[in-house]
Amino acid sequence: GEPKAAMLSHRGQVNNGFLIGEGLSYTAADRVCLPVPLFHSFGNLLGVLAAYTHGSTIVLCGEAFDPALVLQTVAAERCTSLYGVPTMFIAELALPDFEDYDLSSLRTGIMAGAPCPVEVMRKVHGLMNMEDVVVMYGMTETGITTRTMPGDPFEKQIGSVGRAMPLQEIKIVDDEGTTVARGRAGELCARGISTMLGYWEDDRATATAIDRGGWMHTGDLAALDEDGYLYIVDRKKDMIIRGGENVFPAEIEGFLYTHEAVEEVQVVGVPSERYGEEVMAFIRLRADARVTEEELLAFCRGAIATYKIPKHWKFVDEFPMTPSGKVQKYRLRQIAVAELGLETIEQTKTA
Repeated sequence: GEPKAAMLSHRGQVNNGFLIGEGLSYTAADRVCLPVPLFHSFGNLLGVLAAYTHGSTIVLCGEAFDPALVLQTVAAERCTSLYGVPTMFIAELALPDFEDYDLSSLRTGIMAGAPCPVEVMRKVHGLMNMEDVVVMYGMTETGITTRTMPGDPFEKQIGSVGRAMPLQEIKIVDDEGTTVARGRAGELCARGISTMLGYWEDDRATATAIDRGGWMHTGDLAALDEDGYLYIVDRKKDMIIRGGENVFPAEIEGFLYTHEAVEEVQVVGVPSERYGEEVMAFIRLRADARVTEEELLAFCRGAIATYKIPKHWKFVDEFPMTPSGKVQKYRLRQIAVAELGLETIEQTKTA
């Protein structure tokens, strides 16, 4: 898409960064391993500002992400905190010599930047000595809006993205902008001290994103439970509509992660003449694991609704990534459309 420049205030960024560090209980004794890029909010806000405002040490471990180098750095520098997007933690856990790294110094860290699969969170808790790892949700335009906290119920820690940060407000609205009941899914809106001032020299885009009440419409589908914990359902634009049924890729991905052979999975919608869209799963297997499409289909049958079971499957060795470590789902759709010969269908649908 066309890039937009979000204008962020000094006051908003510094306060948001300080409060992130407070939630992680950072002190001058902490050593934060930061393998995420510094040009991204994850690195410069959650990393640099959170640590800097508490006198914590920032440890950089190379110009590009290398899972082995990250764990070597944690062990050598006795880091107490480790950051990463889910794909980074997946790559670290998958190292064949993972158990050889001394991660006993870790106590906390942040997983953010993309939906955090529950099974990955369980492994980070159990295998990486990070019982106080937190999940955070936010956007460049909003800063960090919600976070889990050490001491939260375990299922909330691994399943939700936490509750509203100090100086932040959240609400869930329907397509008409009406706030929905707890437990119902809708679009997440946020406002607070770190909400952007607007898009640089783009009043139209600003007015589309921020309503008259100052609420930033995130484009994420989410739900709030009775205790105020936020659950991200999916990106609004990633939702698949198959034969009139709304299908959320994150739900299917979370289920497929429970299969012992699956290392990483991404689900996208592809064009279909009959249903409008069909579900397609891209699967990366664990080292030395073997599984067939038929076996995965059998794994799904009776466990998830029939219309959610992927019709198309593709096994891959890697995923197209952004420089900040996020999977480029639009590229996966392009690959699927080209390989399945669906160009004509997609053009007709777009027209």
